[in-house]
Amino acid sequence: MVRSVGLSDSKYVVLEEQLAMFLNVLAHHTKNYKIKFNFMRSGQIVSKHFNNVLKDALHLYGLLLKKAEPITANCTNDRWSCFQNCLGALDGTYVKVLALAIDKLRYRMRKREIATNVLGVCSQDMQFIYVLLGWEGSASDSRVLKDAVSRPNRLKVPTMKPSYIITSHYYLVDAGYTNGGGGFLAPYRGQRYHLSTWREGGALTTPQEFFNIRHSSACNVIERCFGLLKMRWAILRSYSYFPIKTQFHIITACCLLHNLIQREMPMDLVDDENEEMNPLPPATELGDEMIDVVEASDQWSERRTALATQMFNEWQASRGQ
Repeated sequence: MVRSVGLSDSKYVVLEEQLAMFLNVLAHHTKNYKIKFNFMRSGQIVSKHFNNVLKDALHLYGLLLKKAEPITANCTNDRWSCFQNCLGALDGTYVKVLALAIDKLRYRMRKREIATNVLGVCSQDMQFIYVLLGWEGSASDSRVLKDAVSRPNRLKVPTMKPSYIITSHYYLVDAGYTNGGGGFLAPYRGQRYHLSTWREGGALTTPQEFFNIRHSSACNVIERCFGLLKMRWAILRSYSYFPIKTQFHIITACCLLHNLIQREMPMDLVDDENEEMNPLPPATELGDEMIDVVEASDQWSERRTALATQMFNEWQASRGQ
C-alpha cells in the first residue's frame, strides 16, 4: 500500500526506516533531536523523510476513509438496532496547535487553550467517515457542521424518497447540534441523557428519557473514537512545533492510520471498553440527493417523536407492560 502512493527507498534510507521515524513522531511525539539520536541520522534527513511520508500518506485519503453504510433491519447490535438507516455519529473535538501570534485569539477556546476544532464523523465500528480540519477553537460545533455540509467536498447525508419517511438516512449528534436538516438526529434537551444519570435518578418513565438513553449508548461511539485516536497518537495530546498547516495534515494522517488499524485489528486492547465489534451490515446503495443545510424543522421533530414513542412501546412490550 505504501509503495503504491509513491514511497520508496532513498539512496541512504530504506522505506521501513522512513516509516519507523514517521510513526515514532506520531505515536510518541518524539522530537527531532531524539529521532536523530535513535536512528543516527541528521536532523535534515529526519525532517525531509517525515514530510515526504506525511505528504504521501495523505494520498490514501480516499482509500482509507470509511464509506458510510446504513444500519439495516437485521442488525443484531443492541446499541444500533433501533436506529435503522443511521449512518454513524458525529461530534467535534479540540486538538492543541501552535498558531501564529496574530491568529491566537481566533484559536483560543473557552478553556483558554490554543486549539483547532476538528469535526469527526465515524461509523458504528469506530472508523472515520469524514474529517473536517482548519476551524479555530473559538468556532462552535454547529458552525463547523454547517460548513461541512456546504463546502464542495462536503459531508454527504443522502436522502431517501419520499423524504418524509422516518427511516431517512441520518447521523446521530449530541445536544450541541440542531435536531433537523433531514439528516441529524439529536437527543431531547432537558431530559436525562447519560446512563449514569439514569441510574442515579431511578427508572425510565417517558419515551423521551428512553430515547435519550438509547441515543447516548449509540452516539458515544464518536467520543470513544476520538479517545482511541488520541491514545494511539501522542502528538495529538499536546502542542507540536510544526507549522499549523503541517499540524492539520498530521491530524488527517492520524485519522487515516486509525482507520487502517481498525480494519486490520478489530480487537484492540487500547480501547477502554475492549468490546467485540459486530460484523458490519451489508453495503447499501445510497441515493444521489444530498443534504446541504442544517436547520431545525417541525417535520424532523415529529420524526424523532414517532421514533421515541415506537422505541419506548417496544421496550415496554418486551417487559410485559
